[in-house]
Amino acid sequence: MTSDPADLTASDYLNAARDMAAAGRSFLAHLLAEEAARHVDDPATVRSIRAQYPDPTTRRD
Repeated sequence: MTSDPADLTASDYLNAARDMAAAGRSFLAHLLAEEAARHVDDPATVRSIRAQYPDPTTRRD
């Protein structure tokens, strides 16, 4: 992993999101996944990323 955020890839962000989700830090996982989605051009992949890491603060009544 690099120390320069400009060098990070979508894969780097997704790996970090998985780690945070496994650690029970769902909001941080969501933020990292959103950053990963910003680095992807394919709309289907973006939807998939967002579906895997939904915003935990969004109310679903």
